Amino acid sequence: MNRIHRWLCRSNLWRRELKSNVVPWTLGGTSLGPDVLEIGPGPGLTTDILRSRLPRLTALEIDSALAKSLAARLRGSNVALIQGDATAMPFPCACFSAAVCFTMLHHIPSTALQDLMLREVHRVLKPGGVFVGVDSLISTYMRVLHIFDTLVPVDPTAFEARLRAAGFSQIIIETNPRRFRFQAAKTR
Repeated sequence: MNRIHRWLCRSNLWRRELKSNVVPWTLGGTSLGPDVLEIGPGPGLTTDILRSRLPRLTALEIDSALAKSLAARLRGSNVALIQGDATAMPFPCACFSAAVCFTMLHHIPSTALQDLMLREVHRVLKPGGVFVGVDSLISTYMRVLHIFDTLVPVDPTAFEARLRAAGFSQIIIETNPRRFRFQAAKTR
């Protein structure tokens, strides 16, 4: 992420937006179960919100500096921080009751890698597990925020087919003026 993006993702402004709008809208009344995987927590603002609601949370972060910082900050909590790549997850099959991701899909550098991540999420979920997330819709603001940064927007109108191709069913996708949210289940 570029410098401005890193600042924003750590800011109190973004923390308030996550707490009051993004996380509640994304999760709705979804039951995540006892062992949840958070993909791409970045500096951990969403992790802070989630960890107070869950018995156990595993956070997978690709950026080694962010992973190290977050691991140090959350040491002794109910969060296990793993530095690793969501397109090649270091977890066994069928080990999580749910997986979540918040505004990180567009940071995966290609649609092919995004699809690989979707297949990996399906692999690590237990049967009956859910995958819930949110990502930003493309806008001028998003393009400016991502100058010299990775931005591979996800088209919500095509995302259901991509989730189905990864093995998910019971898919729900909804949009608002700034974001789209999704929920999908691993039924087999």
